[in-house]
Amino acid sequence: MNKKEIVSIKINEKLKDKIENQYKSFKEENSNEYIVFFAKKNGTSITIYVNKKNEYKVTFIGTNALKEARLWDENAEIATSKNKLKNAHWLNLDDQIGSDEVGTGDFFGPICVAASLVRKSDIAYLKSLGVDDSKKLTDEKIKELGKILINKFPYSQLSLENEKYNKLHDEGINLNEMKTKMHNQVLLNLKNKYHIDNIFVDQFLEKDKYYAYLSDTKDIVSNINFKTKGESYFPSVAVASIIARYSFLQKMEKLSDKYKMDIPFGASTKVNNFAKKFIKTYGIDELNKIVKKNFANYKEIIK
Repeated sequence: MNKKEIVSIKINEKLKDKIENQYKSFKEENSNEYIVFFAKKNGTSITIYVNKKNEYKVTFIGTNALKEARLWDENAEIATSKNKLKNAHWLNLDDQIGSDEVGTGDFFGPICVAASLVRKSDIAYLKSLGVDDSKKLTDEKIKELGKILINKFPYSQLSLENEKYNKLHDEGINLNEMKTKMHNQVLLNLKNKYHIDNIFVDQFLEKDKYYAYLSDTKDIVSNINFKTKGESYFPSVAVASIIARYSFLQKMEKLSDKYKMDIPFGASTKVNNFAKKFIKTYGIDELNKIVKKNFANYKEIIK
């Protein structure tokens, strides 16, 4: 059986047009706004991507990927080459499920947790896309990658809106317990469906404490591998971190659209100043729906 090859090359608009013309008889429909052209020829897919800076990249995936790619760049290389994989910063490349979360340090907006399934055969494709720790990527890149990843990889995602967050906090449930139960649920959703035993979580507290928070939970994902900054070491956590961030950005955009104000991220003085302006327009009750009231910011704002 021939091995699937993956080759990506950067192209300009002129070359993009030539490639589209070359494969126009093999063109297929796609619904991704960052994919401007998609075709399949003799077992090889040809995908042209564009980012918001109007920069183009073409990826060839299939048994004849290198042959097709070298029609356009004689120096093109297979992304699955041994040398490229040896340089990978990821510690485990086997089939795996991983999870991560975002929004815990933001006064405005929800907490978003995601888990993703990544198989060994996906690694080269992820590297060709430039997948990395979401904290190292711009929000523009997160939006570009997020739309691709949610259509290519199995995932589970949960969001905890701030009204619910504040209610749980008032009931004595702390942030780590909330995160633990959300991580367990998204991991469980994938594990029950795909039966993968290789599980990674970006560590946010000690292992014993994590499982203690789940003592009253019926179904628990066990034998988890915890590692701080896991998104830098495991591809499944890297993908999960991007999907979680992508979900958070979507939620924040919806809030900004709803209130017709650009809602800031983080928990800085800038955020406090914005919150005071928000109260003047919409009132304290409306603010309480979209902020984490246990933050020090809240005491500063309502003084």
